[in-house]
Amino acid sequence: MVTKPTGHPHQLATSDHASDEAQPERQRDARELFSTDTTGLPEAQKPHPIRLQDGDRFDLRIHPVRKRVDEAEFRMLGYNGSIPGPALHVDQGSEITVEVTNDGDVDATVHWHGLRLENRYDGVPHDTQAPIPIGGTFTYKVQFPDAGFYWYHPHIREDFGLEMGLYGTIIVEPSDPSYWPAVDRQLTLTLDDLLVEDGHIAPFHRSGPNYTAMGRFGNVMLINGETEFAGQAAAGEVVRLFLVNTANTRIFNFAVRGARAKLVGGDSGRYERETWVDEVLLAPSERAVLDVLFDAPGEARLEHRTPDHVYDLGAFSVSGTSTGTASGSFADLRVDQELTGEHQSVQEDLTRPPDKVLAFVSSMPLLYGGDIQTSSYACPMHFEVTDSKPGTCPKCGMQLVPVQTESPEQSAYVCPMHPEVTDSKPGTCPKCGMKLVPMQAETTEPSSSYVCPMHPEVTDSKPSTCPKCGMKLVPSDAAPTEKDEVGSLHEHEVDGLEWEDLMPEINRASDPSNMFWKLIDRESGSENGAINWAFTVGDRVKIRLVNEMESDHPMHHPFHIHGAGRFLVLSRDAEPESNLVWKDTVLVRAGQEVDILLDVSNPGLWMAHCHIAEHAQSGMMFSFDVARADE
Repeated sequence: MVTKPTGHPHQLATSDHASDEAQPERQRDARELFSTDTTGLPEAQKPHPIRLQDGDRFDLRIHPVRKRVDEAEFRMLGYNGSIPGPALHVDQGSEITVEVTNDGDVDATVHWHGLRLENRYDGVPHDTQAPIPIGGTFTYKVQFPDAGFYWYHPHIREDFGLEMGLYGTIIVEPSDPSYWPAVDRQLTLTLDDLLVEDGHIAPFHRSGPNYTAMGRFGNVMLINGETEFAGQAAAGEVVRLFLVNTANTRIFNFAVRGARAKLVGGDSGRYERETWVDEVLLAPSERAVLDVLFDAPGEARLEHRTPDHVYDLGAFSVSGTSTGTASGSFADLRVDQELTGEHQSVQEDLTRPPDKVLAFVSSMPLLYGGDIQTSSYACPMHFEVTDSKPGTCPKCGMQLVPVQTESPEQSAYVCPMHPEVTDSKPGTCPKCGMKLVPMQAETTEPSSSYVCPMHPEVTDSKPSTCPKCGMKLVPSDAAPTEKDEVGSLHEHEVDGLEWEDLMPEINRASDPSNMFWKLIDRESGSENGAINWAFTVGDRVKIRLVNEMESDHPMHHPFHIHGAGRFLVLSRDAEPESNLVWKDTVLVRAGQEVDILLDVSNPGLWMAHCHIAEHAQSGMMFSFDVARADE
């Protein structure tokens, strides 16, 4: 089923044209694509909670399952046979042992997202452990120092694993019984989507990720692995919802229509101040803790709200009368004194210069030319690993990508802003300083008409950028044509977010050879895996995240830092954050500047990356060292 937006006739652009054009993909040599065979596979089960005590041992197995999604059946992957995987429920301060067996389709690790655990169990291939081969096992010691809501997922071919269903949740029960407000019960909700074309999950290549421009947007919405949530509640009952966005790239704006909601927690524990909310925005990997009072009989609809659509995710059926007592204190909005103290202590950090500046930049030869010189290939994570032909990195297993250099055959370059400025070699415009871009191969004269690839209604008679999304306009005679149905997705105020895949054909054609996503250290100029940061336990590092509009494709990025510590968001576009919460992921909108303060508390080699799975898997990541304070 393709989920329909409430009150709107338009469905997400899965359409017949996508199915037709997907057929050649499915006819490729089967060795290049992952298996879709469901023969003999066990049926995927619904997730169930597992209560674990300090010192317990737990077995976790990755294996293929047969998953029914409405009328279709797909080969997917589960943890212990369920999608999502088991919901682990543990105590703050406890430690468990998890033995992972990999009977899946690729080498595996398990990353314990958001946990400040011992570095060697963080689940990053080659940085912290050798990959678990198919048929192999690895034993993790997992610690839970912080109360809150966390999750686990793969860190090898994350684009494939997440889409196939490899994600599970962790509730860490606080040691302080008064940490959270009173509720009558609690449950976890995973928000996800799945890209289905002509009755099949859109294919994945074994050689590496695709859909790397925007990430793999799905057209089927999933909540706890199903297309529709169906729950029961009693009138007057207060239910705590632990929410996590497990999608590859989609942002969810979650709401409960017909009930009162209070935001009490985020990525790593409670907010400084509890607040009433109508909806909560979650980028991939972000979490929220929402207390909901079902104060009247009827239905309380769960919704994903975008500027253009409302997607129905299911409902609670509310009847009877609650016997619980939590509703009596639901109206109270509590304040966390510890975070209030942090708020006061970071005032000096607000005004001081950043210690590090990290830019988010893209280069898109797929649209803007600048042919890639394919005589050299390099690892996105290990720049010293190169080859004269395509292959994989012996250190981390990632696909080698073409070295991004202009083709020596390009003979003419032009300024995007001043078409009269041309040159026979790469350079910058003397009038505006912009980088000259290759002219279209078929002409040495600039085009007489230009169009935005994402907003085809935006045209100009000269090169410029789109006022809606910031992308460079491309010559209209060379612009890829998207179907008219996408036009209805464009009619909303620019907010720096991509709610849908507005360029499905371009996105489908993108891969690490023609779409480059970069994290750039503005002090050293180093990119992605070549970034070499070093910190010490006890440091408080101010990092400025700059999502630059001077990119071939400006878009939002959820930036995630592994368990070296946790951070506070200080400001967004120089506006101080009014309500603090400890985080491990922050959404940086296109054109936005976000300052965070990383409280470094855990030694080891830690990864940082964009949590759009296709961006990370195509190289938008790096690792940094944290030394012990006494070293």
